[in-house]
Amino acid sequence: MTGVFSRLITRIFPPVPEEIRDDVAILRANRIETLTPMLFLMLAATTPTAIYAGVATVHPVIRIGFPMILAIVGVLGFLFLMHNRGRRMSPRRARRMIREASWVSGITGLMCSIWTVTNWLAAPTATHSYYAMIMAMGSLATAYCLSSIRFPTFLNLGVGLAPIALLMLTSGNAPEIAAGTSLVIATLFLLRMVLQQHGQVIDLLELQRQMRQLAHTDPLTGLANRREFDLRIEEEIAKADATSPFAIALLDLNGFKPVNDQHGHAVGDALLCEIAERLRRTCGAHGVVARQGGDEFAILAPAGSPLLATSLADHILAALAAPYRIDGRPIRVGASIGTARWPEHGHTARKLFEVADTALYAAKAADRNQTSAIESVGRVA
Repeated sequence: MTGVFSRLITRIFPPVPEEIRDDVAILRANRIETLTPMLFLMLAATTPTAIYAGVATVHPVIRIGFPMILAIVGVLGFLFLMHNRGRRMSPRRARRMIREASWVSGITGLMCSIWTVTNWLAAPTATHSYYAMIMAMGSLATAYCLSSIRFPTFLNLGVGLAPIALLMLTSGNAPEIAAGTSLVIATLFLLRMVLQQHGQVIDLLELQRQMRQLAHTDPLTGLANRREFDLRIEEEIAKADATSPFAIALLDLNGFKPVNDQHGHAVGDALLCEIAERLRRTCGAHGVVARQGGDEFAILAPAGSPLLATSLADHILAALAAPYRIDGRPIRVGASIGTARWPEHGHTARKLFEVADTALYAAKAADRNQTSAIESVGRVA
């Protein structure tokens, strides 16, 4: 029984992949911010008619007090959303908005349901359908506005429509039973649409994430590509100061072309992937490794990275020194590295690349047949 219940819960509330949770939260919050102002206005606008339609024998707290509270909530909610419209939607703000929308909609839905059920029970049979219609329209409108958030949607439909639908189905009045049945069917259809919409949103955001990843990732090695590396350098420059330098290293393999010529491009690609993995392990979370193209790689040691306390070139070359084994074949390749530090060797990305590139080719010229590196030294304007 527990397994069946767990599968049911998973079916109704499927987990959101961790990689897109922030995107899902922002999308939901933007939808709330767009749709709910009109919902709040509608809530406030129906207050006079709700008070007018209330049965005189119902307690004033419910008959008049509840509609007045809902009107105040509607006006304040509308003003709050309009005041904050246009603000940047961060993941933190999005989650806060979702939480607020959940409990506000739940409380207001419960108050509307109490008002409707109380007036239904006190009203003549001939007027029951009016209260059912008021509740149904309000709950369905709320569910539409909150459809991107499953829990408050289900909560509002349950709190708002379940009690009045039950009264209609058990009234013994054929037209009310028919109307109650139609209401239940419409509610189930809406729930189905909400679940389907959720799946479509997840698929869309997953596709967008994959496209972003492809735009910033080298497809062969999984490392950052040139575009992503350039963006990360610009970010470092934007936040750097004299007390927080950073460094870049440009790496070029020695003897990679003979590997391709002798063993084929498939082995060459496998070798590049092995080299990428070694660079990734060597830098860990303390650096950004990118493939610039062909057999060229780049490493960024951001401000505060422990890599800055080492000889960056020697540290990287030590990780690449051991031979590689590709498809059972031992393969050796060397590497040349040139480095540059901000602000010592330049204040712009272009200047840093120029200095590191010059050092790289000086290293290759110094010893074309052995692993080699030249650290850029001196001050460069």
